[in-house]
Amino acid sequence: MTMRAHPLDRPIWHSLTGAHAPLALGDDRARRYQPAVHFFAATPDDSPASRAALARLMPSDGTLGLLQADAIAAPPGTQVRSCATINQMVLTALTSDGAPIEFLELTDTDAPDMLALATLTAPGPFFPETHRLGAFIGIRHDGQLIAMAGERTRPTAFTEVSAVCTHPDHRGRGYARALMHIVIARILARGEAAFLHVYASNTGAIALYEALGFRFRREMIYTILERA
Repeated sequence: MTMRAHPLDRPIWHSLTGAHAPLALGDDRARRYQPAVHFFAATPDDSPASRAALARLMPSDGTLGLLQADAIAAPPGTQVRSCATINQMVLTALTSDGAPIEFLELTDTDAPDMLALATLTAPGPFFPETHRLGAFIGIRHDGQLIAMAGERTRPTAFTEVSAVCTHPDHRGRGYARALMHIVIARILARGEAAFLHVYASNTGAIALYEALGFRFRREMIYTILERA
């Protein structure tokens, strides 16, 4: 009997064929997010047919990002720009109490400020319409968006916590922890499990995530493809 693969081994594929299907381009062999939303793409397997379909989704002057448990050979006509190992962590229990904090529900009108903050702090790939992936919350100070956190991929029964960032001038005040706690509590209230990705070298972030109740699940391969 063949064991069924865990949805978190290919979180992007299970998101693009599930909760985020309305944001997807492609077919049953390969899918990607609409370019304004994200550059993530995925396939159900690493067969030649799937890799060929993935190549057809490659923009002529851009890149595609892949995140899965196993490395994938570059599809025809593409090449690997970068490849890195990244840790996947899953929440086992929300162990930290959330400190009271005033926050805002971020909407389409906040999109330019969200993109600006993400561009400044680099929490991960963020595009003009990345906020469409899920609910985002933030903190403003004197009208400026200074911290935010939200949701990214949504594979079966899971939601990824992402875009956790704080403006450099406002760090050290517990904003990231407080916002993450709210995002996670909402995910759990929906009956889903929370997970995230982090570079192993980012020990400060890992310490925060562990304090919140996240534990290492497995290493993932993060690959960026470009035209050959």
